Amino acid sequence: MVDLKGQYEQIKERIDSSILNVVESTAFINGPEVHSFQKELEDYLDVKHVIPCANGTDALQITMMGLGLQPGDEVITADFTFAATVEVIALLQLTPVLVDVEPDSFNIDPEAIKRAITPKTKAIVPVHLFGQSANMDAIMAIAKEHNLYVIEDNAQGIGGNYHSKDGSTSKTGTIGHVASTSFFPSKNLGCYGDGGAIFTNDDDLAHTIRGIVNHGMYQRYHHDVIGVNSRLDSIQATILRVKLTNLDRYNNARREAAKKYTVAFANQKHISTPVIIDKEDTHVFHQYTLRIIDIDRDALVKHLNDNGIPCGVYYPIPLHSQKAYLDKRYNEADFPVTNQLVKEVISLPMHTELDNEQIDFITKTVIDFVNQ
Repeated sequence: MVDLKGQYEQIKERIDSSILNVVESTAFINGPEVHSFQKELEDYLDVKHVIPCANGTDALQITMMGLGLQPGDEVITADFTFAATVEVIALLQLTPVLVDVEPDSFNIDPEAIKRAITPKTKAIVPVHLFGQSANMDAIMAIAKEHNLYVIEDNAQGIGGNYHSKDGSTSKTGTIGHVASTSFFPSKNLGCYGDGGAIFTNDDDLAHTIRGIVNHGMYQRYHHDVIGVNSRLDSIQATILRVKLTNLDRYNNARREAAKKYTVAFANQKHISTPVIIDKEDTHVFHQYTLRIIDIDRDALVKHLNDNGIPCGVYYPIPLHSQKAYLDKRYNEADFPVTNQLVKEVISLPMHTELDNEQIDFITKTVIDFVNQ
């Protein structure tokens, strides 16, 4: 699914020397590489504050802690996404409110958000799923009307652009009040272990979060807020510095691979290809996800695996149906899109090293199966 070895070989010399420099410096925690990466990512995103942390799930949790959300507060997010988005809500004893998604973008449906708002609602968490920006104009308008926080889950969307109706262009993760991301190795910007970060333009919120990630300390042994231990280590930071300089190239390579997939699948009645909402640069194709129509999707998974082609089903079970998040408030009729998507979606290999021969073999294998 992701050729990390092939990608590494392209940047091996810079990666190896950067890691060795950190080892020789012995500045493993909060060293110069972490601070340099923070500044470089702030410049890339054009955001005032980047706060690195240990992983993307921590980034979401710390963000909600920083906003001062309290037990019982309701947080609206998408039913069709990875569990990390909702598990941190539950861990903080907040109340997750799951809503349906749009059938074309796979992102949270603004109309479903409106229907879910109650007096207890305090925040909305849109996920830029599979690398495509959610409808942030609509989401920010809803949040403004109801005085809600917007927390962007940008774990799959880093480097993507959002073109607002007012003509402005912003990087995903810089539009809401605050955002989180993950640097898990398979991400578009991934390190060689776990890593994450939080973005915001809010000075006071950034100050609070900087304390939370480091045991609540702003001065050593002075614990001013309740915190956690969640720091990006220097080795991961130096790797991310190298890869950040390549991020636009990586995302463009993913877009080119996606175009080739889409052309190959054109006019296939059993295959629905990803829809790019607005301009091409709004999608960074963390995943290339098909919908398989009127064909046994799970049989296709087996067929691909039998032919040595990795694939993934993201996601096979809606969050509202997961044992950990069952809630009598949920009605199946409220999730028609998600309940259909989990039966149809399949993600094909997507990474920076895909070549034409690989894409031809993958697409031919899929087409032969759906047309048999």
